Amino acid sequence: MRPLCTLAAIVTPEPNAKLEIPRLPLIVWTLLGLNVLIYLWDRNWNPLGTSATFSDLTMHPNEVVGAMRHQGFPLVTVFTAMFLHANLTHLLGNLVFLYVFGPGVEEAIGGARLALYYLAWGVVAAAAQIWVDPYTSAPVLGASGAIGGVLGAYFLLFPTSRLEILIPFLEFETPAWLLLGGWFVFQVAFRQEGVANWAHAGGFLAGMATVLVLGGRMAVLQGREELLEY
Repeated sequence: MRPLCTLAAIVTPEPNAKLEIPRLPLIVWTLLGLNVLIYLWDRNWNPLGTSATFSDLTMHPNEVVGAMRHQGFPLVTVFTAMFLHANLTHLLGNLVFLYVFGPGVEEAIGGARLALYYLAWGVVAAAAQIWVDPYTSAPVLGASGAIGGVLGAYFLLFPTSRLEILIPFLEFETPAWLLLGGWFVFQVAFRQEGVANWAHAGGFLAGMATVLVLGGRMAVLQGREELLEY
């Protein structure tokens, strides 16, 4: 599930509207570290190398569909694939989005719930991609479906948080709802060959649905007036 890495080289919260996260986002940092560790392990510690250790753990939609009928190993790849990445650019793009948007979501819903929801969002993302193209044998891998869930949750929880976008020779600010909403529209309207856009969109919608099931933004942030400003 390759991410949209071209939206920004660096995305950082704008200084005077930065979310104040009083606690260390332990789950976010754990996920960041785990993705880096598995990526390097998969390539025998060569960041520019090719997949050598876990290449058989990527998800192939046609194999998953077959396993659902007969119960088989490919079902496990729905989970394992979300910790694998195609190349260094793919990994770094996902890490940037998780690093920027993950801490706010973890602060809002708690670390334990984020860990569970992250896996659930990844599964929903994989299911969305399988639903759209169930018979393809093309490998699907990457954390961007699960991270799409993080983006969807952030979209509803902190829509007016200001973000500073730094692209070579260009710098501007934008509210989170515009950036993330644009990211979602891009996935649906401008699908790319070899990119699991429906997984990205499915994860995003799953993140939004999670916030709504929890009672919406006001319920999730109840008693956290400092976060309601965003």
